[in-house]
Amino acid sequence: MAEAERIKNSAYIEWAKTRSQARFSLATSGVMHYPMADLMVRLEDIELSGPSLYGYQPLQQALAAKSGVSTENVVAAAGTSMANFLAMATILEPGDEVLIERPAYDPLVSTAAYLGAIVNRFERRFEDGFRIDPAAVERAVTNRTRLIVITNMHNPSSALVDTETLRQIGEIATRTGARVLVDEVYLEALFRKPPPSAFHLGNEFVTTTSLTKAYGLSGLRCGWILAEAELAKKMWRLNDLFGNIPAHPAERLSVIALRDLDMIAARAIGLLEKNRPILDQFLDSREDLSVVRPGFGTVVAPRLNRGNVDELCALLREKYETSVVPGKFFQMPEHIRIGIGCDSEMLAAGLERLSAALDELGRRA
Repeated sequence: MAEAERIKNSAYIEWAKTRSQARFSLATSGVMHYPMADLMVRLEDIELSGPSLYGYQPLQQALAAKSGVSTENVVAAAGTSMANFLAMATILEPGDEVLIERPAYDPLVSTAAYLGAIVNRFERRFEDGFRIDPAAVERAVTNRTRLIVITNMHNPSSALVDTETLRQIGEIATRTGARVLVDEVYLEALFRKPPPSAFHLGNEFVTTTSLTKAYGLSGLRCGWILAEAELAKKMWRLNDLFGNIPAHPAERLSVIALRDLDMIAARAIGLLEKNRPILDQFLDSREDLSVVRPGFGTVVAPRLNRGNVDELCALLREKYETSVVPGKFFQMPEHIRIGIGCDSEMLAAGLERLSAALDELGRRA
């Protein structure tokens, strides 16, 4: 069913900024912040201003090298959120149809609606492990569809979309004259064997990502878009209306971070490898939760088999000083999202409190 309402905010982002904080927060989706002291930055490495016009060339070159593309295919942006906004705003006109996965990250849907697009949906079913069925995409596409939007890995479940499925989605888009936007910010969390960006499958693909989620570098706001050259140029020109000149110290720091990314990744790998067994032990103990376990990523999205999610989240926050993300922000009200990128002791303590809240909720039933 189409969603034509003109939205001017993101309910999820407002909640994340004002209601997600807790003594034991399991509501974050990325790896805990990387400390500035570990970046090995010298004061002389930083300047307040520099040649940041249509891209700071050292950063453009570093991003292009990381992505295996030409610099003309890279559009730097202030995080993945701004990258997604620029991509959508460049591709879509008011009244265009956009087809977005469900469940989906709320700002993807809200951004399309804000831009005046008609939002249609296709399902990624829990019962199918949140995989994408290309046939479901094809059934939902119309001759007015101008953009198909997915996340890979999926937010909120961390399910991975395989290359063949992506290729089939690209073929569907090509037949209808649409493009495919793939938010790949969580794909970075595969670390050792990441698949190539979907951008390499063809010019119908536009991809977005950043250093925020997998590396704990959210403060740098180092995001980027991969797009064919002419479309990338339009994105740079559109950004003149929004970002104009980025913060140059952040650009300089991003170049340093990209230089040392293997070291930064090693810290994230160690943390997630320590935390995943803690999560698995918790999930193994809960018959009141059903969950897809990809075995990678920074988040999972369990379904509550008994009771009410809003009641659980309120009890968890008010009595147990712990937060998770209510699934209503992903159009899945029977689910919660749990992040495992936090400190291991916090994760263990938060999951212990989540167990206590689930037990209490069960006794009320």
